[in-house]
Amino acid sequence: MRVDMHAHYVPPKVLERLEQDPAGFGVHLEEAAAGGRCAHFNYGLTIRPFFPRLLDLEERWAEMERQGVDRQILSVWADLFGYGMPAAEGARWHRLLNEHLCEVAQQHPQRLSMLASVPLQDAERAARELEYGVRQCGAVGGVIAASLDGTNLGEAPLDPFWAAAVELDVPLFIHPTQPTPAPRTGRFDLNVSVQYIYDSTVTVGSLVLSGVLDRFPTLVVILAHGGGFFPYQIGRFDRLYRNLKPPIVPANLPSAYLRRFFYDTILHHPAALRYLCDLVGSDRLLLGTDYPFPVDDRAPLHLLEATGWSDEQIARITGDNARQLFKC
Repeated sequence: MRVDMHAHYVPPKVLERLEQDPAGFGVHLEEAAAGGRCAHFNYGLTIRPFFPRLLDLEERWAEMERQGVDRQILSVWADLFGYGMPAAEGARWHRLLNEHLCEVAQQHPQRLSMLASVPLQDAERAARELEYGVRQCGAVGGVIAASLDGTNLGEAPLDPFWAAAVELDVPLFIHPTQPTPAPRTGRFDLNVSVQYIYDSTVTVGSLVLSGVLDRFPTLVVILAHGGGFFPYQIGRFDRLYRNLKPPIVPANLPSAYLRRFFYDTILHHPAALRYLCDLVGSDRLLLGTDYPFPVDDRAPLHLLEATGWSDEQIARITGDNARQLFKC
């Protein structure tokens, strides 16, 4: 079984609920000037419009067939996480997302699994929602953004949440978000090609250098888009680590933590993927596509075949690792 662990879906019932009763969730729908509907959060954030493929299942089945993917592990659209919401509203919002994503996954148990999203702005509530998602909704892990409303994950007070993931024995998928592009990345899709990768890299550095991975030695973390820039600039991380003034929190060089992470395969270039595999091992790689966003990998198996890897390595990356990690 080939498992795509990086795929997104927004259940249409979420939008229907917002149309009927948005008051309790701190978010409502607005018509976009260019067409379509946007989610507008009461704290001021408006994200770009929903598009049909993000809400559709029938086209998804056809695309999975074309890609050679048997199962998708679904995350909701990360821009919807809304960490700027008040904690109580955020908890209700993520409960709505998880319940409807669970409903869809349970209707298609042979083809879909889900990751639970959480109100990360409140670590205790996030821990409870992760537990609800895993124990009540059948989630195979959790998904969080790469920053807590602008704060790196390693510098946010999230220990109760990390502890819950360890206790539940589930992995956490870190996905970058940048719903409002930075001034220098507003054109040419540089927000997606550069800013997202930067977002992941900075937070991974913070997780390592703040000691989170030392405090939670069995915490399992998956990084999107091949780990951002972290694996490819690991020598620079190590060099700068040696310049840090005592007391230095992490017990080891940053390179010692490379295999603490899992990495999806969304690099779009066989040489880059080969390098990542040489660095961390094929047992730390997971097939991903980023479906249905425009930057998704339309031919993920072709990318793996272009690396020159053995059938055994490809089988490990496309399915064996995910089945072991997610227990699916």
